[in-house]
Amino acid sequence: MKNHSGKCGCGKVEYEFEGEPINSVFCYCTECQTHTGSDKWFGVWVPTDKFNFTNGTPQKYTRMGDGDHEVIHHFCEHCGTTVCAEITIGNFYSVNVSSLEENNNFSPKMVIYAASASKWAVFPEGIPKFDILPPGMGDK
Repeated sequence: MKNHSGKCGCGKVEYEFEGEPINSVFCYCTECQTHTGSDKWFGVWVPTDKFNFTNGTPQKYTRMGDGDHEVIHHFCEHCGTTVCAEITIGNFYSVNVSSLEENNNFSPKMVIYAASASKWAVFPEGIPKFDILPPGMGDK
């Protein structure tokens, strides 16, 4: 099984995960827009038991997501790069694709929170697009 690795912008926080992600998603929610300073977050979803920090200890910022479930952002205290967000309701990390060593090997397979996207946002063609979350996702 292949390992994937990545790091923050300055290299003080490094991580790896085993196997292929369970999904790769463009998220256009307003929180991701604010957090990234862009129109979206691009994350690959990795089960928490397949993900490990291998160097450094990231700082954490916790916010409430839909349904009052915690989303825990893990970021480098030195350069500010968010390397992943722990999605507690789904028991997975949404790993920042830009922080992966092989970031060009991943493409989005789904768009979520399209209803929150800026009017100038451009969506990829040929992949499922949901105004909020797909049916069943986010349920308790």
